[in-house]
Amino acid sequence: MDSRRRATRQPGNRMSLHRRRVIAAGLALSLPFVARAQARVARIGWLMFGEPPARGRPAGEQTPSRYDAFRQGLRELGYSEGRNLIIAQRSADRQTARLPALAAELVQLRISVLVALEPPAVEAARKATATIPIVMRSSDDPVELGWVAALARPGGNLTGVTSYSTLLYGKRLQLLQETIPGLSRVAVLWDAEGPAAAESLRKTLLAAQEVGVQLHSLPVRSSKDFEKAFESAVRSGATAMVPLRGPLIVTEHRRITELAVKARLPVIYDDREFTEAGGLMSYGTNLAQSYRRAATYVDKILKGARPAELPVEQPTTFELVINLKNARAIGLAIPRSMLLRADRVIE
Repeated sequence: MDSRRRATRQPGNRMSLHRRRVIAAGLALSLPFVARAQARVARIGWLMFGEPPARGRPAGEQTPSRYDAFRQGLRELGYSEGRNLIIAQRSADRQTARLPALAAELVQLRISVLVALEPPAVEAARKATATIPIVMRSSDDPVELGWVAALARPGGNLTGVTSYSTLLYGKRLQLLQETIPGLSRVAVLWDAEGPAAAESLRKTLLAAQEVGVQLHSLPVRSSKDFEKAFESAVRSGATAMVPLRGPLIVTEHRRITELAVKARLPVIYDDREFTEAGGLMSYGTNLAQSYRRAATYVDKILKGARPAELPVEQPTTFELVINLKNARAIGLAIPRSMLLRADRVIE
């Protein structure tokens, strides 16, 4: 009886052993493929100055957020979060003082690329690491700021796109002249603590001389300064205003548009974000497109390109956005010629 039981079990044992060997061999063969699949998962860090809105279309705005535009650019290049891409995201909620610690935290996560698409975040990122590739987006001249050696050959661990153009300072003043007949005095609102504030003001002064208008300088250092700045603009006889982009100006963009309506002062901004928030008009690069283009730099670096040899991309197209609701609120009639030139008119 015992011998028969052993005999009936032996074939089963042999089959079980065979199956185990097949499974073991299969696992051994599959391990290299699993390892390669895991190696293809890219890990990037994204340092943000501002608090990103909920994904999709921000409340009160008719275009997708620039944060979503960056992700869209990655998707178009074949990246999918959770499948072959991990994004470690840190936001300073528009508090510049928090950026250095957040940048240091991302550096410790063994990321392959550090993304910083706002100037304050770029400054913190470049101070946090000299070895991890950084993809930037700058509103100012990265050469003058010392971030890159040259636009054609950055020469370090930082590259990306810039929305900066010296032509924009004079062009915004010209657009105000075309909109407001007899314009002679313009107030300039600028962030005195901004990294490129003094240089931006100097270039605006030069542009004003070329187009024949006088400027009234309004430096601001905190949120408490804005109301007095607008009061000073009105007292000076300025009949229009140009804010110069800086961390404080961006942070307070909604308040600036509200104060401009209260003072019945026409204002031209550098980004459609201000116009969509209620401002009169904006002229500049489309930041959402710049964020989307930044994704191509992430892709190139992940595929082996060196930041030092990737030229910084400069803007080639600019958009004019006009908000007619604001114009009606301040009692300004926008010339038909301006409306025909606008890339977008907000009713």
